[in-house]
Amino acid sequence: MTWAFKRQIISILILFLFFSVFGFLIISPSLTETPTCADNKQNGNEAGVDCGGSCVKACLFQVDEVAVLWTRSFRVVPGRYNAVTYLENHNKNLAVNKINYKFRFADENNVYIGKREGSTFIPPSGKFAVFEPGIDIGNSIPVYTTFEFTQMPEWTAVSQEKISQIQILVSNITLLNAETSPVLSATIKNNSFFVIPEVNIVAILYDANRNALSASSTYLDFLAGEEEKEVNFTWPESLPSNIIAKEIIPMYNIFSVKLR
Repeated sequence: MTWAFKRQIISILILFLFFSVFGFLIISPSLTETPTCADNKQNGNEAGVDCGGSCVKACLFQVDEVAVLWTRSFRVVPGRYNAVTYLENHNKNLAVNKINYKFRFADENNVYIGKREGSTFIPPSGKFAVFEPGIDIGNSIPVYTTFEFTQMPEWTAVSQEKISQIQILVSNITLLNAETSPVLSATIKNNSFFVIPEVNIVAILYDANRNALSASSTYLDFLAGEEEKEVNFTWPESLPSNIIAKEIIPMYNIFSVKLR
């Protein structure tokens, strides 16, 4: 082996060692980087990319879909309707901060007559309602009403401790003048130390078979900790005479709730 050949081999080995060390220095930070829930990788104890495990974001394949129990439109006055959908979230500690939705309306011949779009939140675990007021569809009558979410939800874990501590109590539910100028009143109490902003309260009236007959809503800017307020729901026309049950659903976004 000539000296010139040996020198070539040594040069190649030096270059190989140089590039090996240089490459290691480049990739070593990624090899030793601590996994996070925002690094666009499935690592640590994550069940998917930046979801599941210790991440607050839940993976879609681990989540049950929200069940739509019923969707209906109720006449307020001729040509104007309130639309309500009644849903249930089977995910115990998961909620959605914001999600878009759409109501669609069709007449008795199932001919499309209008839609209403909006956004809402999904509270953790339980039944809730989405209410759309004052829908104007002219001379048409919405016999069929459907509801759908128009985007994929982004589910976020909420601590069971927070869920358990936030309690809104409803009492003193009274319906007066149902055949003339209906007024439904109730007492709403925040039975916690949390400040609950933007409380949308939905009232649903049922017959003996639990069929929804009408609905209304009202709004509170906030409920301070341990605060109690009276709320009223009104209708411009008389209500059906066979109202047996009344349900009042306080709706609030748990991600906006703060300790006072």
